[in-house]
Formats: sequence, structure tokens, C-alpha cells
Amino acid sequence: MRVTVVPAQVTTVEDRIIGNLGFSQILLLIIPVFASAGIFALLPPFMEVAPYKYILISTTILVFGVLAIRIKGKIVASWLITILRFNLRPKYYVFNKNTIVHREDFPAIKSAKTAQKSKYNEKLKKPANYHVEIDTLSAAKILATIENPAANVHFETDKRGGLHVRFSEVEE
Repeated sequence: MRVTVVPAQVTTVEDRIIGNLGFSQILLLIIPVFASAGIFALLPPFMEVAPYKYILISTTILVFGVLAIRIKGKIVASWLITILRFNLRPKYYVFNKNTIVHREDFPAIKSAKTAQKSKYNEKLKKPANYHVEIDTLSAAKILATIENPAANVHFETDKRGGLHVRFSEVEE
């Protein structure tokens, strides 16, 4: 008798019970026996011969016999379960980092530095409304200045989306 050492990481070792058959294979081969007995006894005509009963019994024996075949060390039933799990899982994984599920709630800790920063930020805050109303005469004068090629007007945007207008020279 040959003795082999099985590593601790291998937890799916299947014992051979009869010949080269494992427990799951024997189970797959016994199920059709009980299923065919149930088909023969419970379907009408009860406990009598009928052609459809033989067809059902032969298909169950064939299906379970195919499921018990071993391919690459795994039975076909295990391969089917693996394939079905893969095909039934969601196709896209959507990660939303803005959800609060599984997040710990840490209370905010205020220190002297954050208090100083908040005072500094309050001084730098701009008004929410940047819209300035001007009269028609001023608007015409501004448009004439912009269209004047000698005015050398430059429009620049910053990272926050603000607009800066720069005049190099303005002559009137």
C-alpha cells in the first residue's frame, strides 16, 4: 500500500470508495435507481409496464451517468456547477465610493489648526452671486474696448472655472 503526504492547504481531497469512484460519483449513480423505482411505482398505470416509463427511466440513467464522468480530476456535475455560477453572476461590477455602507463613523475632531484654517477660509470666501448689472452705455464702452485690437485683451480661465480678463494697454 502506497502512502502519500497531503499538504494542509489541500482541503478538497476526494476519497475513493469503490475502485476509482468517489462518494459523489456513487451518489450520482444511485440516484437513478431510486428515481426509476419511483417512476415505475408512482406514475400511472401503477406498477405496470408502459413505454413512457422506460423512456423516462433511460433518460435519467443517461443524464446521471454523464454527470458522474470524471474529466481532469473533477466530475462533470462539478464542472457544470462552476460554469453555471460563472454565467449567473452579474456581468458588471459597479463600485460607488460615495455610499456609506460598511464605513465606520468617526466623529470629527476639531483642533486649533482647523479653527485657524476655517477663519482664514471665511475671509477668502467670495460672494455666491458674481453677476454684475451694468447699464447700456457702459456695456457699449466695454464691447468697444474688447474689439479694439490695440487694447490687447486676454481671456484666461483658472482650474476652478473662473474667468480672468487681462488688458495690456487701454488708450482712449
